[in-house]
Amino acid sequence: MNLHEYQAKQILREHGLNTPRGVVVEAAMHAELAATGYLGGDAWVVKAQVHSGGRGKAGGVRRVTSLEDLRDAAVSLLGNRLVTVQNAPEGQLVERLLVEESLDIVSEYYLGLLLDRESSRVVLVASRAGGMDIETAGHADPDSILREFCDPVLGLQAYQCRSVAFRLGLPFELHGDFSRMLQELYRIYTTSDLVLLEINPLVLTGDNRLVALDCKMVVDDNALARQGHLADLHDDNQIDPKEVQAQAAGLSYIALDGEIGCMVNGAGLAMATMDLIRLHGGSPANFLDVGGGATAETVAKAFSIILADSRVRAVLVNIFGGIMRCDIIAQGIIAAVRETGIEVPVVVRLEGTNVEAGRALLSGSGLSIISADDLTDAARKAVNAARGATA
Repeated sequence: MNLHEYQAKQILREHGLNTPRGVVVEAAMHAELAATGYLGGDAWVVKAQVHSGGRGKAGGVRRVTSLEDLRDAAVSLLGNRLVTVQNAPEGQLVERLLVEESLDIVSEYYLGLLLDRESSRVVLVASRAGGMDIETAGHADPDSILREFCDPVLGLQAYQCRSVAFRLGLPFELHGDFSRMLQELYRIYTTSDLVLLEINPLVLTGDNRLVALDCKMVVDDNALARQGHLADLHDDNQIDPKEVQAQAAGLSYIALDGEIGCMVNGAGLAMATMDLIRLHGGSPANFLDVGGGATAETVAKAFSIILADSRVRAVLVNIFGGIMRCDIIAQGIIAAVRETGIEVPVVVRLEGTNVEAGRALLSGSGLSIISADDLTDAARKAVNAARGATA
């Protein structure tokens, strides 16, 4: 679960870490009041609050030097959708802005804490190349990316923090503050069950302070039951409505921008299905894992979510019957097709327990369901069906 930048910064401040002074607003007139009544100064930064990176390059982060420019920026962002390189093609709705003071920046750095799955440890990542081009800098100069792996028992140690401070070239008098900041960030990461804590950039200001100019936090969805105060910060409006419905139904769904809807049980099988659709010239409209215990109700809900996407021109159902028998799955598919009144071609590939009975049910249903013998056959038929539907 993603937190908004202003929410993440509030957590940083609660732990004694420096962030710019700022105000969250939902109306352009409030942005002006924040600048004149609280922040002061003659320059401000206006930041769209959406769950996506790449806001700066997309015009979602703007430095303004007059109240007129501040007003124009607020009006142009609020109530509109911001499209970045990291979000959906239609972008995300901007409902809030964070208006912050403008700082005198001397240097920018990158800091991140995340789980390294290869070592099964939390890793601290740092770089002198902070800011919007951190990804490019990492590719161009891999040695500019510093890593410190945290012991799962001892955590992030002071000597590791001092080593990073030295290699980043921070002023010596700030090494102590930097070390304390890193250890506090590690504490936030572990106690809040985060999967990502990113500060980009961390800036050194003209008055010799280290300030988190931006902050991203992602909470482990599996830990939300014990992180109730963070779960309450969830913003459904930043998520595709279909994904919200899928979460409520216990389905794993991610919207994509293709034309072939996918309904699969098992994440690995779903990925393979999407790869084969691509291989045969099609494009998946979604990732959808209905799980190993799919019922007729689950399948019907999955169909309705898939078909809520107007770009879908065909649906590929790829089910391996292990825990759930293929004949039961076939009954669910038939009931769902009848209930939802699907008007696009449906390709079904079944394999596993009672597969012959399942296929017989599908063929005798009287519905226009296209049966496939194997995964390759299913992908080809789905791509051809989608092309026929758009012809």
